[in-house]
Amino acid sequence: MEAAAQTILSNAGLLLSEEYRLLSGVGGDVAELRDDMATMNALLRMQSEAEDGAVDHFVREWMKQLRELAYDAEDCVDRYVLRIKSRPNDGVRAWLERLLGTLLSRRRLACEISALRARAITISERHAQYGISREALRRSPAALSAPPPVSVSAAASLSSGHALRRASDDGAEAEHHHVVGIAGQADSLADTVKAPSVVEQDRSLKVFSVVGFGGVGKTTLAMEVCRRLEAEFQRQAMVSVSQAFEVGKDLKALLKRVLQQVVKDKTGNERGIKEEGNLDGIDKLNHTELATKLNDCLKDKRYLIVIDDVWTIRAWDAIQSVLPENNCDSRIIVTTRIDTVAKACSPAIVRGHYIHHMKPLELEDSKKLFLSRAFGSVDAKYSEELEDVIGNILKKCGGLPLAIVSIANVLAGYISSENKEKWETICRSIGTQMERNPTLEGMKHIVTLSYNHLPYELKSCMMYLSIFPEDYEINKDRLLGRWIAEGLVPEKRGLSLMEVAESYFDDLASRNMIELCFSVDGKVESCRVHDMLLEVMVSKSLECNFASLLGGQYVGMSYDRIRRLSIHGDNRSPLSTKQSKKKVGHVIEGMDVEHVRSLSLFHLVGHKLLDHLDKFTLLRVLDLEDCEGLTNYHMRYICMMYLLKFLSLKGTGISEVPSQVGKLEHLQILDTRHTGLGGLPKTVTNLEKLERLQFYSKLGWYVMWRLPRGLKRMKALRVVNNAILENNIEVAQEIGELEELQELTLYIDSGSIGDNTQVLEELAASLSKTYSLRSLNIGDLGWTKILKFLHSLPMPPRLLRYLRITGDMGGHLPKWIGSLTYLVEAVISWVDLSDDEPFGVLCKLPKLKSIVMERRYYTGDTLVARTSHNFPVLVNLTMTCDTPSHNPTPKVFEFEEKAMSKLERLNLRFHKYEKSIKGIEHLTNLREVIIAGTNNNPSVKHALEQLKAERGRRPESSRFQVSFRYE
Repeated sequence: MEAAAQTILSNAGLLLSEEYRLLSGVGGDVAELRDDMATMNALLRMQSEAEDGAVDHFVREWMKQLRELAYDAEDCVDRYVLRIKSRPNDGVRAWLERLLGTLLSRRRLACEISALRARAITISERHAQYGISREALRRSPAALSAPPPVSVSAAASLSSGHALRRASDDGAEAEHHHVVGIAGQADSLADTVKAPSVVEQDRSLKVFSVVGFGGVGKTTLAMEVCRRLEAEFQRQAMVSVSQAFEVGKDLKALLKRVLQQVVKDKTGNERGIKEEGNLDGIDKLNHTELATKLNDCLKDKRYLIVIDDVWTIRAWDAIQSVLPENNCDSRIIVTTRIDTVAKACSPAIVRGHYIHHMKPLELEDSKKLFLSRAFGSVDAKYSEELEDVIGNILKKCGGLPLAIVSIANVLAGYISSENKEKWETICRSIGTQMERNPTLEGMKHIVTLSYNHLPYELKSCMMYLSIFPEDYEINKDRLLGRWIAEGLVPEKRGLSLMEVAESYFDDLASRNMIELCFSVDGKVESCRVHDMLLEVMVSKSLECNFASLLGGQYVGMSYDRIRRLSIHGDNRSPLSTKQSKKKVGHVIEGMDVEHVRSLSLFHLVGHKLLDHLDKFTLLRVLDLEDCEGLTNYHMRYICMMYLLKFLSLKGTGISEVPSQVGKLEHLQILDTRHTGLGGLPKTVTNLEKLERLQFYSKLGWYVMWRLPRGLKRMKALRVVNNAILENNIEVAQEIGELEELQELTLYIDSGSIGDNTQVLEELAASLSKTYSLRSLNIGDLGWTKILKFLHSLPMPPRLLRYLRITGDMGGHLPKWIGSLTYLVEAVISWVDLSDDEPFGVLCKLPKLKSIVMERRYYTGDTLVARTSHNFPVLVNLTMTCDTPSHNPTPKVFEFEEKAMSKLERLNLRFHKYEKSIKGIEHLTNLREVIIAGTNNNPSVKHALEQLKAERGRRPESSRFQVSFRYE
């Protein structure tokens, strides 16, 4: 939310350039304004880090004014860049023409700067007039140290054993200690906790971590495990840790609570003997003395202590240092929302430590929990009219027990069929309900805690996710590119902006604030946001005018000044889509879009807004992915958006990009995948700041971007895909001048090059210079043996993580592949290898995890993975043949002992050919085998029977899954 004030500090320097000093006095005003922005940024940061309860309505309004001033100041800088600043390629004449032609604009801008400066002074005076203190913006230690206002906090004061049992409104459930939806997880964790160490005679203290998002049931699970293991442990305790745990102050209180639970009167036990503990003078002891007393009490006792809701590694280190270490098979259970904290608490399974990742409730269990709370019984009868609404509510809750219980409690008073409309209203407006309904305050607080705990820089990145619709799968590269283009990612010494953005993404994933989505090969491709967390992010975003949402569930919303505009369609039904488009279109016509810096359209077939793109003069981000209404006509407007940094045309119907695209001098990302383009204009070489150029045509895989002369000007390029190298020596040389290049997909037009070996020699030299290259996908467009030039690379790109070769290299892989010590995945096709290749070359790679071979990859009948190959970390092997027109060999896949001992996933394609597998018993670590082929292929049936027999011979813990994919 403070991105505007943060970005202004770097952008304001533009206004202090010599050319702008020609307007007397303006330079001083700009310098003053820049200082004002620095102060505003500091204040906005303090508000971001302050407790919600520490900021009253007057402070919020004052902060809103500061924020809008910061945005307006940034707009002022953008208009300077757009209308006044000289272009990098301007000559003297162009510079003079711009200087004279922009005189009026300069004077107008000078007035704007003076007005902004006056507003800053007025806001400052208002601050002084109402006596707003900076202390109000500081974190409140008292508020932070208080436990969350839910039943979990009460558990800290409960005694162990019987007191840890889950409270239930239903007598039968209480009698059987039933916990809806997590019984299976409780069984698994309880068995693991009580199990003896894997190391014989090791009875030392073990730590078990339960990790998951707030409200997913970590505390309930820990309490249930304690209840089930009451007879296994002589002492139990459970304590909660505050979000702002301070060692000097809070450690003493934590030890005191543990002592109060383990040193206690214990009457009526199985022996009928009264055990008494002495807590006299406990309040006078310091934390060292308390730790000593705790150690004395537990030194010969088997104990189980739950440390609930640990937020930092520092807090855990302090707590762990005072917990008694004995040789009685004692256990600690830690609950946390953060993966890195869980790993710090339980760093090694070999030592008997264990991390349990909390799973959301399945739909059936979610419904049982909802019915038990809303209707009083899991078997309750209710009106069929409510069935769809219940389904929508449970979908929003996403298996989060806290959300299910909270919303069910709200609806418990409206269970008749006449109240269906009330249910639909609450389901549709859960974000608003959390703001004003006391029953949902606890849920909002728990969910918001994770956001409040984020570092300052990550809060804007997390709030940015409010732009995307519910259940939307957000591509990782797309998100990171947008973060950077919006100025949400600061520069850090020694790191690129993309590396910083990736660290932010990983941090949010570690905190379980985003759910990662993986590709088939295990790479993180995208992420999702839980609906409940998204509701909180939308509320915060709307509150501080971070983003404006229209369409879908936001139809009817109106906004004053828009900074980021996100328009949602409705993909649920044609009728609702049509109505949504009509309503949104009507709103757009009278909307002020002059200040919009980001425009995103989701699930829209077409929109009137596209005809008014010329009004979005200050856009930095234009994301039109899958917007079917975009035409070539609209492209002329887009090519006039000179401030654009991110442009996605992916999935649109355009068939031409005008040459004027070369004027978008600030463009960093251009995505034209899955369009009808036949190529790109040569003027793209003018985009000197372009980092990612993605091209893929719907016209056919062979339609690509033909690399033009002048490529060397694009010094910032990091990613280039689907490019063709023709018979051009100069272009082949220029590839080597792209020093930042990290990903390259390049096909060689062998028909164009013919016998011109100089082009290939220059390309080989260029590839040897691409020191930053991490991914190389190279192929022969003419299916000749032109790729033989790869054998003569002076020096291979040493940092390659991914290598794909498509084409014949003379029947052998280049020897330098064996030196790629960082290579993780290798893909080969049309290479026609023989003998011990490819395994004989690839087995030398220490980090190779995945091999994919397809389409004429081998000419022999039997492909053998030999004992001598011994792949150290290979986990995935895919071998496929193609259609009948291609070579169906090999016929036998053979695995010798210890050749691929780490292999987990084997994917074989038989098609209609006779094939067989030998040595499957030597793949001792298999988890999954997939066989693809025709249904009437006898060899497929034999292979499946063979695999099932081998699976049956293995211990249950070592059995692999067998799947058949019909072709």
